[in-house]
Amino acid sequence: MSGGAAGEDMDARPRVAVVTGGASGIGEACAQALAQDGFHVVVVDIDQARSRAVAARVGGVALLVDVSDEASVEAAAAEVEQRVGPVAVLVNSAGILQRPLRPHALPLQDWDEVQRVDLRGTYVCCLAFGRAMIARRSGAIVNISSVVGSRSAPLHSYAPAKAAVISMTQCLAAEWGPSGVRVNSVAPGYTLTPALKDAIDRGDRTLESLTSAAALQRTVDPEEVAAAVSFLASRRAGAITGVDLPVDAGWLVATSWATYGGMRAAG
Repeated sequence: MSGGAAGEDMDARPRVAVVTGGASGIGEACAQALAQDGFHVVVVDIDQARSRAVAARVGGVALLVDVSDEASVEAAAAEVEQRVGPVAVLVNSAGILQRPLRPHALPLQDWDEVQRVDLRGTYVCCLAFGRAMIARRSGAIVNISSVVGSRSAPLHSYAPAKAAVISMTQCLAAEWGPSGVRVNSVAPGYTLTPALKDAIDRGDRTLESLTSAAALQRTVDPEEVAAAVSFLASRRAGAITGVDLPVDAGWLVATSWATYGGMRAAG
């Protein structure tokens, strides 16, 4: 067992898990899964009303935080450690999406905003909450990346940001491993979050195009992503660090089959 797992056993209080972007979608599912695992969950989000509603459902607490604001994140980390308890798990799920525009049609301020939230926000949260984990020689961080971080996509800010999150995860895993802190990421495929459902309803995406490119011929449920996060945050994954775990219904393995006419029919 790793030093981090042993350290977690020493504290008799309920273990604390912080979930950024916990007010909806994958973050909300992660908050629910970690609460079921016995964690006292802190729901961090910029949407105060929804984060309070999620926190009430999981028996946790809610904090209004802008993950791209370093002062806001540092203050939240100090408050959680003082008011709630030592943080054993951090899940970085806060992020924003991007319209699939051509580079010359994508406003640079939109490009900057995605980088500010999805990449910088993840890094700022890792630092703010990771410091105490390092001091305790115990902790697990799970960042939410994306399958498009490993492939080309018409998402000229979002995809590079998620690719950087994967690289950041690996860098921090190596840096903080000797201190007993594990850092992993989970790469969701096309997940039926409220944001994706809205895009489908608007006609920006079609369900058929999302499912036909995946080996399992379906989308992913937020709870399935949360299950992977729960595992990587648990003692069962005590020897795992620096991995990027796809939860994508087989999208990564199937997309290259388009060169050969697409996925074959079942049989």
